[in-house]
Amino acid sequence: MKFFIDTANLSDIAEAQALGVLDGVTTNPSLMAKEGITGEANILAHYQNICDLVKGDVSAEVISTDFDGMVKEGEALAALHPQIVVKLPMIAAGVKACKYFSNKGIRTNVTLVFSAGQALLAAKAGATYVSPFLGRLDDISTDGLNLIAEIRLIYDNYGFETQILAASIRHTMHVIDCAKLGSDVMTGPLSSITGLLKHPLTDIGLAKFLEDYKKGNH
Repeated sequence: MKFFIDTANLSDIAEAQALGVLDGVTTNPSLMAKEGITGEANILAHYQNICDLVKGDVSAEVISTDFDGMVKEGEALAALHPQIVVKLPMIAAGVKACKYFSNKGIRTNVTLVFSAGQALLAAKAGATYVSPFLGRLDDISTDGLNLIAEIRLIYDNYGFETQILAASIRHTMHVIDCAKLGSDVMTGPLSSITGLLKHPLTDIGLAKFLEDYKKGNH
């Protein structure tokens, strides 16, 4: 399972990278705005900075909602750096743009996916990644994990190579559950990754080891 971090914060990215388990980054306009990064030139420069920090794929989102706009933006993003994956919304124009980019060998991530049918369309259009949003489904009392299971089954039935990128991950149990279901990738905040480190018995055990070591060396 690949671990992506969902942020535009360079220090969080650097921390996850230093841990040695980071495979990539996903971002969106909201995350950019959260870091105070606005304006096309600044956003493009920030994507470049992210690519310089990590070795893996960096999903960069288009903001156009029409096919021509998506193509123009997506081509500019893809030209920025070989690690860039063009992030497209799950709408008709997005599916069309996904097919256009896959025919040109440009990698894509179809985002805002909330149903198995949408994920099937994205795979048919040649998406590199599909991003079902778990947390946002959970927010409306719908089982986000069930969606991951459905997509996994459909993709396995037909040998689709599109990778399931579980997005809107809120906590560590989401990560564990997605791993059990065979999600190819998870993306979430730094806390969802570092949270996997934590267990009280680890802390208790380590404290005991150190205490015993000190006793034996006095």
